[in-house]
Amino acid sequence: MAVLVSDEVFDQLVESALDDVPDQLLDLLDNVVIQVEDWPEGDDRGLLGLYDGIPLTERDLDYGGVLPDRIVIFREPLKTICNGTDELVEQIRITVVHEIAHHFGIDDQRLDQLGWA
Repeated sequence: MAVLVSDEVFDQLVESALDDVPDQLLDLLDNVVIQVEDWPEGDDRGLLGLYDGIPLTERDLDYGGVLPDRIVIFREPLKTICNGTDELVEQIRITVVHEIAHHFGIDDQRLDQLGWA
């Protein structure tokens, strides 16, 4: 059963998850915005988050003049898979860290090895 929280509360939970990320890592985020959307586009309704951009590890001297990378946290799939507020808080935290890791060039295989996939 989906967790019933308002959009405002969900957004606050994402902000809290970001507050838990060490400042040293947040300071290294470069040209990236973090957004919350209700659902992913297309048929992948189970997608919890998405990193859309050029990871730091793939940027070179020609990088510039591009739109910001995006980290998107999907509200409804997260609310749907969780059975309570505590589980939602934890899953948001995991999703935020997972997508930030992609910005740093860490792929899903490595995240799985680290326990973050």
